[in-house]
Amino acid sequence: MIRERAYPVEPWHVRETRLDMDVLAQSESVFALSNGHVGLRGNLDEGEPHGLPGTYLNSFYELRPLPYAEAGYGFPESGQTIVNVTNGKLLRLLVDDEPLDVRYGELLSHERVLDLRAGTLHRELHWRSPAGREVKVRSTRLVSFTQRSVAAISYEVEAVDGPLRLIVQSELVANESLPAQSKDPRVAAVLESPLQAEEELTTPDGGQLIHRTKVSGLRVAAAMEHEVHGPDRTTIESEGYQDWVRTTIACVLKPGEKLRVIKYLTYGWSSRRSLPALRDQVGAALAGARLDGWDGLHREQRNYLDEFWDASDVLVEGDPEVQQAVRFGLFHVLQAGARAEQRPISAKGLTGPGYDGHAFWDTEMFVLPVLTYTQPSAVRSALQWRYSTLDSAKERAETLNLRGAAFPWRTIEGPESSGYWPAGTAAFHIAADIADAMRRYVMVTGDTQLEREIGLELLVETARLWRSIGHHDRHGQFHIDGVTGPDEYTAVKNDNVYTNLMAQRNLLTAAEVVMRYRDEAYHLGVTDEEAASWRDAAMSMHVPYDEELDVHQQVEGFTRLQEWDFTHTPAEKYPLLLHYPYFELYRKQVVKQADLVLAMHWRGDAFTPEQKVRNFLYYERRTVRDSSLSACTQAVLAAEVGHPELAHTYLREAALMDLHDLNENTRDGVHMASLAGAWLALVGGFGGLRDHDGELSFAPRLSSRLNRLEFSLQWRGLALRVDVRPHQTTYSLRHGGPDDVVELRHHDQLLRVTCDEPVTVPVPPAEPSGPPPEQPPGRSPLLRLPEPEQ
Repeated sequence: MIRERAYPVEPWHVRETRLDMDVLAQSESVFALSNGHVGLRGNLDEGEPHGLPGTYLNSFYELRPLPYAEAGYGFPESGQTIVNVTNGKLLRLLVDDEPLDVRYGELLSHERVLDLRAGTLHRELHWRSPAGREVKVRSTRLVSFTQRSVAAISYEVEAVDGPLRLIVQSELVANESLPAQSKDPRVAAVLESPLQAEEELTTPDGGQLIHRTKVSGLRVAAAMEHEVHGPDRTTIESEGYQDWVRTTIACVLKPGEKLRVIKYLTYGWSSRRSLPALRDQVGAALAGARLDGWDGLHREQRNYLDEFWDASDVLVEGDPEVQQAVRFGLFHVLQAGARAEQRPISAKGLTGPGYDGHAFWDTEMFVLPVLTYTQPSAVRSALQWRYSTLDSAKERAETLNLRGAAFPWRTIEGPESSGYWPAGTAAFHIAADIADAMRRYVMVTGDTQLEREIGLELLVETARLWRSIGHHDRHGQFHIDGVTGPDEYTAVKNDNVYTNLMAQRNLLTAAEVVMRYRDEAYHLGVTDEEAASWRDAAMSMHVPYDEELDVHQQVEGFTRLQEWDFTHTPAEKYPLLLHYPYFELYRKQVVKQADLVLAMHWRGDAFTPEQKVRNFLYYERRTVRDSSLSACTQAVLAAEVGHPELAHTYLREAALMDLHDLNENTRDGVHMASLAGAWLALVGGFGGLRDHDGELSFAPRLSSRLNRLEFSLQWRGLALRVDVRPHQTTYSLRHGGPDDVVELRHHDQLLRVTCDEPVTVPVPPAEPSGPPPEQPPGRSPLLRLPEPEQ
């Protein structure tokens, strides 16, 4: 685990002031750079030491067998795993023939800074070799937001105490040795050296490698060129082999002199394009990078992020750690989706190999809501990717003897890659999550073109799935049986409330949309009778409720299950799934992550305020948060039902998940949903943002430790700014015209906001909140606020 306050608290930087070998892999994830297409883990420039090398291209994967103890009908036979592609980050440095390796000699100083406004990773070190020779190294790395295929590194070496002979070896390396990723020998065999060489080219100042995966047949090209600024007699030469190309730069530096190497990297991949076409693609990208040069790339990066932060920044006063963390989270969420361009946003983005690089429902219900309100173009692209997988989803539904589209629990390209049925195939709620992401995007942006082109069919096929899975009982109620909701400790049950309520909205939205696009719906085979059956199923949807306890049941019969013995569950037995059989988990009242509480967030219109209070108290005592997805949702509902201090502690847990490595698995990549969850906890929790029934509403109320919360939203082409103080809130419009207006609701008060007339209204006093909610013993929120200084 990263120790407390490993990174100094700064509003716009994540700074590492000393190199800690024990958490090197974790820091590589934290310092990863990406644009949604190319991802570079924050490995040291010299390559070694490293925790986990990693260079990734979105959706570039290898197929691997899915092992089963016993086969079953409908089980996926193969999975997809993201591949560590050609590493272009390497810049090895030799000082008088001594390799710069921070494990040897003496590291006099070392600092790395992730600059959230510049979009760069900057590094400075001062090193004394075992022979006593000293150098200072400064490097800056970026992955371009404006030139999708391009990354660049500025690497500068300065002689300190005498003339030095310096050798810089800049490399492209394929098939790096990696730590074992699977205990199954069949899987390990596939992932060991997954790239087959197809072509190697060298030029005096760079080179290129083209490879192809052995099973999936995907082709990848990587290219590099260099600009070198050094003393006279600096030499440059290149050599290449099938798995590596190296450009060697040699010079002699006098004290105070510097050698600067600017390395341009480009990547491309395709399942269809020919080798010459891919070769030309990365070559053209190099030409574009060289045309702008380092200064141009750096300037474009800053300008891009200036626009992003102007539209998306969240200002937090009162908790500097959360201020840093929410910007860190927004930066990583942007990196995951900015240039994905009809490719998925995976659970780890492109920061590590965790979850094999798969996308889950996390994308639609945690990441896309944030991007919908801050960077809607990325959401458009993500929805187009889902639509591109529709045929696979329809084939999967047919395999399962269902109609419509059964989207995969986890995937890269579209086919199901989860071999775990209860929390995979049975988690059908992902269909409604995708439908809701489409609904929200169209509502916020007004993009009816996308709704017509792909939204209609997505909604129709997901509605057909629900009508196919569910059934009416003899009393006319509609049930969805044998499914798994968000809580994976309560699997394959009947009438999961979250699933049923999200399916209800899916069915109603589909029925509404087919009425708007009747001709297009006709070509999809939708009849009036079918649309009516969707409305009928939605209106008769069963939502389990325990009349005796006066709470909703997460699934039918949940409240009668045996209670989990939390008192005698020691701390070292968490997460429970690693220490107890699923048989124990499935038949007890124990909740891995917010499920019914999540339903109260996204379908809050289906609950009364009193029900929310009672439900929250009931499920808080049973939720162990063995998932990083839980804390942010609990923060949102804790704030809504009158427990802002508890909400604040959950906010901190979500926001600092990776900066403190709270789940001890940040080494595999950052938790994209939890990082997005920090925004959700602030804006949805303390800002009270909701968008039920197409209406924008807020119910802001801060915790005692927050002095101010200010955030921006995109709403139908306008930029709305919300400034929340303890006793009042101001709503204003930016960059609009005199006729532009946003109608919204503030604590049930209808407001009209224009550019000329910001509206300031009081925050009504909080209702009495009652006793503080209780968590299972030992599972209270992590990282509570430090006591204020006296």
